[in-house]
Amino acid sequence: MIENTHPLNQTVSVQQLKLERSTLTTGQVNTGFGALLQNVMEDSDKVRFSKHAATRVEQRGIQVTESLLNDLNQAIGKAREKGARDVVVIGEQGAFIVNVPNNVVVTTMTNQEMKQNIFTNIDSAVLI
Repeated sequence: MIENTHPLNQTVSVQQLKLERSTLTTGQVNTGFGALLQNVMEDSDKVRFSKHAATRVEQRGIQVTESLLNDLNQAIGKAREKGARDVVVIGEQGAFIVNVPNNVVVTTMTNQEMKQNIFTNIDSAVLI
């Protein structure tokens, strides 16, 4: 089960902006558009899971914890420093194929499944 995931596309909807405006006029606590935009920008620096990857995580029973997310973020940062674009991150929970420029896990597999597969279209590997 996924404990903490981020959607592939993070956008601010018109409905969210209207809600922000209505809470401002009613006197309730409001974070405002600037704070909302800041949250979206901060989240864009963190690893996200594509819909496909989120489905695979769920199907395969991979536990996505804060620790794993931190490890993935660090691995992606190291890969980015080396100029990697598509990387396989291999750890105790399995393998995560990540598009580095977009910080998006595109698919994942368990350790058992790794033994019977070939990784293609990657330019780097990071062990966590």
